[in-house]
Amino acid sequence: MAAALKLITFADRKGARVGALAGEDKVLDLAAAWAGGAHAAAAEDMLALIEAGSPALAAARALLAEAPAAFLLDRAAVTLRAPIPRPRRNVFCVGRNYMEHVAEGDRTRGITQSEVPKYPQFFTKAPECVIGPEETVPAHAGVTQWLDYEVELAVVIGKEGRDIPRERALDHVFGYTIGNDVTGRDLQRRHGQWFKGKSLDRSCPLGPCIVPAEDLDASDLAIRLWVNGEKRQDSRTSKMIFDVKEIIHQLSAGFTLRPGDVILTGTPEGVGYAMQPPRTLRPGDVMELEIEGIGRLRNAVAAD
Repeated sequence: MAAALKLITFADRKGARVGALAGEDKVLDLAAAWAGGAHAAAAEDMLALIEAGSPALAAARALLAEAPAAFLLDRAAVTLRAPIPRPRRNVFCVGRNYMEHVAEGDRTRGITQSEVPKYPQFFTKAPECVIGPEETVPAHAGVTQWLDYEVELAVVIGKEGRDIPRERALDHVFGYTIGNDVTGRDLQRRHGQWFKGKSLDRSCPLGPCIVPAEDLDASDLAIRLWVNGEKRQDSRTSKMIFDVKEIIHQLSAGFTLRPGDVILTGTPEGVGYAMQPPRTLRPGDVMELEIEGIGRLRNAVAAD
């Protein structure tokens, strides 16, 4: 079985462009390989590649199989960016989508009998929140004293649709990546609606790559997070209350999803504010997120 295609946005002295991971230590420069050819437009950026659809994906797979030396770069010589460095619209998010996370949040408010949410709880993060692997997350020390992490499976939409039936929802998925829904917990509670606490600048690391949906069944993947090497979150995507199909079905009701939209699907238990005693993120802390079949996303917290 061929290895999964792992699409990236990367940068070097020639600028940012799209590519694919080739093994452990190489990057395939799709933009250079396709320059002047039939797929040149698809290599302008990741959004163009997503909109180009199946033909571009097939061409990328074929090129990766050949792995022409002229278009291979050392991974150490490039910088990975967020796969979609600046989404066209807000990043859509789902809150309270793992039951154990619902329960741990309730316990911080003195609630001992948690109820399963009846509907997905949607909110958004602004496009300016998005950063890539190894970029720093500001501590925002003058704004929040309760900075926290959340590892999440991120869905990338590939096909436009509204009122999407559950049974056809996965037809609209381009692929999957990893997201970190960094949150100011005190702001989240203070403002009632979650947008303010969830939408601090540089609070949405994404990456390291997008794995196309045809290469990855996301229904039961290991999902984990470490802070400074200490495992904090460890679950499986099969424990979601609302799975990817249901999220897309519900979010698209009366609302058009478009290619390149990003949906974060919720975080499992193990967040810092629910620990005893609570543990918040501080400058110097290193967050490492991992989802089976996708890879690892690493970001550190930096002083403002």
